[in-house]
Amino acid sequence: MSSWPRAETPITAAIMAARWVRSAAVDDALGRHWLANPDPRGQSAKAGQPSSLYSGAAGIVLFFLELAAATGHEAYLEDAKAGARYLAATWRDQADLTFYHGLAGSVFAMAEAGWVTGDEYVTDSARAAADQIVRSVRPMGDGIGWTGDPAQRGDGGIVLALLHAAGSLGVSVYEQVAVEAGERIAGLAVPGHRFGGDSCADLPVDAVTPGFLSGTAGTAFLLARLYGVTRDERFLAAARRGADFVRTISAVTEKCSLVPHHVPQGRGLHYLGFCSGSAGVARMFYELHRVTGDPGDLDWVERLAHGIVQSGVPQRHTPGYWNVACQCCGAAGILELFVGLWAATGREQYLEFARSLAENLIGRATGHDETGYRWYQAYRRLRPWDVTADTGYMVGAAGIGSALLHLDAAGLSNAPRRLILLPDNPFPAIPLPAAVLRDGSA
Repeated sequence: MSSWPRAETPITAAIMAARWVRSAAVDDALGRHWLANPDPRGQSAKAGQPSSLYSGAAGIVLFFLELAAATGHEAYLEDAKAGARYLAATWRDQADLTFYHGLAGSVFAMAEAGWVTGDEYVTDSARAAADQIVRSVRPMGDGIGWTGDPAQRGDGGIVLALLHAAGSLGVSVYEQVAVEAGERIAGLAVPGHRFGGDSCADLPVDAVTPGFLSGTAGTAFLLARLYGVTRDERFLAAARRGADFVRTISAVTEKCSLVPHHVPQGRGLHYLGFCSGSAGVARMFYELHRVTGDPGDLDWVERLAHGIVQSGVPQRHTPGYWNVACQCCGAAGILELFVGLWAATGREQYLEFARSLAENLIGRATGHDETGYRWYQAYRRLRPWDVTADTGYMVGAAGIGSALLHLDAAGLSNAPRRLILLPDNPFPAIPLPAAVLRDGSA
């Protein structure tokens, strides 16, 4: 164990993460962005996306907005504003329109930053970028779309971003286009099915992925969200088809469920994180519960959560939970699930497990050179020797810091604050159980 001091609280660890992210700042005439890894000769797990929400400026802007709200320090707000201005100056250079890797994610970050800072240039840029996404829609089969991929990594993420932008930016046509694009997705036999080969080189060509970012569960989440917006039964029926498929292929015991990474070949490989595992699939079932009130959907959320707990993580590594800490496939993404579950249900065991995840994350942080916290991890499961640290949201310190801030907010019943949750997070934006809010103690 290192002799350097450890952070004692989640918010202190988040501040330490911000120190390292700040060391990666690059300022120029366009604003501020951040290197993926500022370490000398440092490598990145996901380099080449300086503006993206997944690993670039858009996600880091969200982290600094939340850190400013948590600490009250104006300097973090200036970091966020500088990053948002960079996004506003460069959004036209983004050819990728998707949410996590492209323009739709920048729209989300700029809209949030503009709302918090009052910077009209950033808000206007968010609206102009969203207009560009709408103009880019094209005929596709029996409807419209952008990429042809119905999953969250493709058209599904764009639709969610437009639904959010319709409310945050006050443009109703964004919702109209989102709903129309969703109608095409709802018409698929099992929404969200994607196969290996060209769409995922690591999988066999006939593999089907039931997970969140690139599979059935994420698309079913989108369709449940569209049902909540429109109350069109076509969306609910399509979401149920996706959910039924996930149920059918899952490994189920009396109290636990685990979802295979892919079928038919990977039935015994159970990811636990957000992108392809239980933490993401649980979001789909909770969204269904949220819009329908069906207790069976909540039961599946809790089965998936119990499966994570019973696996022995974070102390135990499994084939689906390896040396990885980030929001995408690691401990931070699981932490988000358990904070959200506590806020949704008020069950203390979920908050206690979230605290154990945070303690593990803080213990794994590296900060020996006094430039702040980073997390070295094997981002790619199939390349365990390839260990890197990143600044970004889904893959690095910014997202881990945000997850720690969300846990910190969950303990503040006397001073609740709004979290910035991505459009695919269905849990309460104020992380307090409804009973706490109703009895006036908050």
